[in-house]
Amino acid sequence: MQTLTPTKADPGLLPQLAPRQGHPRNPGMALDLDWVASVQANTSAIERRCATLGGRRSVKKDFQAAWLLKAISLIDLTTLSGDDTPGRVRRLCAKARQPVRAEILDALGMPGLTVGAVCVYHEMVETAVQALEGSGIPVAAVSTGFPAGLSPYHLRIAEIGESVKAGAQEIDIVISRRHVLTGDWQALYDEMREMRAACGDAHVKAILATGELQTLRNVARASLVCMMAGADFIKTSTGKEAVNATLPVSLTMIRCIRDYQDRTGIKVGYKPAGGISKAKDALLYLALMKDELGDDWLYPDLFRFGASSLLGDIERQLEHHLTGHYSAGHRHAIG
Repeated sequence: MQTLTPTKADPGLLPQLAPRQGHPRNPGMALDLDWVASVQANTSAIERRCATLGGRRSVKKDFQAAWLLKAISLIDLTTLSGDDTPGRVRRLCAKARQPVRAEILDALGMPGLTVGAVCVYHEMVETAVQALEGSGIPVAAVSTGFPAGLSPYHLRIAEIGESVKAGAQEIDIVISRRHVLTGDWQALYDEMREMRAACGDAHVKAILATGELQTLRNVARASLVCMMAGADFIKTSTGKEAVNATLPVSLTMIRCIRDYQDRTGIKVGYKPAGGISKAKDALLYLALMKDELGDDWLYPDLFRFGASSLLGDIERQLEHHLTGHYSAGHRHAIG
């Protein structure tokens, strides 16, 4: 039996873990086609910047444990499989409530830590809402014909309303990629605007499916148009594309977020999703957010990881921090 040596995640090492309340939503603005047309992306410079990140930002020991605890609080714990069942979703929600074994969190001085949200298909929203009752953890529903977004438009809009009615507090919508690939920015803006309205009080995350947009310039322009239309978050991927979240795509999108804030004063959130499965990757994304946007984007109201297996690796790293040994995977069940 491994012995857990008590330690303490120094709160001075990172922003407070508790989520903030009352962050203003993005109301959007009129579509500015001149601004959109002016957006460019220097791919080689973006890739060089991202290649240096690991060497420039390295955290170890107690500092690393503190940042990994922060990462847990930012996870949208996700199950989006065709064989999802109510039992699987309830197990996932139990993991969301207790993301790390209690003795590990007690040894780190962080009892009560939870993930940022649980993300499911519409069919499982009601089950997740019931399983999370009283926890304060929101349910996010993927919507609008996820993942392709090619179902009839009126059904995509109706699906949003049904998910909100079922209790989803966040809606992850997928954009029509063809609008980006053909440069029809007015169509993308109008679509996003109507989807934002259909969400009502639920926050909306716009999934760009960046792996299918061909260029970083397209990623940048699509990011900007979705923010103009009122997206509360912009999100990289559905997790179903051949290429999902990457650091170059992330840098492109978060610099658009920074430009949008400079122009409007509004802060928009960011969610990388798909392919982020290792604790070391989470640390790189956190470093990128802190460097480019600052501490405000290290809270769940402005940053999330879309992930299903990331939590298991973080839990193993935290146990290694306490014991000096890696434990078997079955000791860190994720659902």
